[in-house]
Amino acid sequence: MVLDVGRVFRPCIDLREGSVVQIVGGTLTESGEGVRTHFVSALSAGYYAARYRSDGLTGGHVIALGPGNDSAACDALGAYPGGLQYGGGVRGDTAKGWLEAGASHVIVTSWVFREGRLEWERLAELVRVVGRERLVLDLSCRRRGDDYFVVTDRWQKFTELKLGAESLGKLAASCAEFLIHAVDVEGLCHGIDRELVSRLAQWSPLPVTYAGGAKSLSDLEAVEQLSGGRVDLTIGSALDLFGGTGVRYEDCVAFNRQRVRPS
Repeated sequence: MVLDVGRVFRPCIDLREGSVVQIVGGTLTESGEGVRTHFVSALSAGYYAARYRSDGLTGGHVIALGPGNDSAACDALGAYPGGLQYGGGVRGDTAKGWLEAGASHVIVTSWVFREGRLEWERLAELVRVVGRERLVLDLSCRRRGDDYFVVTDRWQKFTELKLGAESLGKLAASCAEFLIHAVDVEGLCHGIDRELVSRLAQWSPLPVTYAGGAKSLSDLEAVEQLSGGRVDLTIGSALDLFGGTGVRYEDCVAFNRQRVRPS
């Protein structure tokens, strides 16, 4: 059974130097120095992808955190063709190749920004290459004052793009979904950014996957309630699959199954 209706929990596979990992998002740098890593798995990316496939989970993502991850990413995509999105350094000249490798969608962020500004021509190029319906925009953000701004380049550089109804509405014409990590709380297991989840539900005309800070199953319930079922949640560091103690993977699978409506 594929859990495509009533989905709230979305799985993830984060890759660093070829291994499945969980890190504190705000510590990721280009040099790799100072990165805080919670977990490094002895199991392959393909193992996790096959498990997600077996449990009927859809809409998850594989994210390459830096170089040296192509083989592991292809392992995951090959184990679950059409079941996972791929992101990490995707450009106009590489996007199609990841779809051919088995990704359902490609996830793009930094390549469509230059010097802090969104390059609409680059975004249009991606739409021409892969099609709007197979493109996910990663609008991961950090807070400044009362606003949330998109950050790029391993979440270290602020852009000029402020998240809101106007910006998400305009970008919705060029993609199928949004993926948004709350970078300030990513990997900390201190709880979700409830205000951001609520705002995303109000702002976005497209499906949104939120990631960042989830620490217990109650966060799944909170996201569902705060967003009226319009925002999905990815859980990383707190999940027992990744060495966490706050959330059982099987409970997340069960949570989704309870929300599948008969066709």
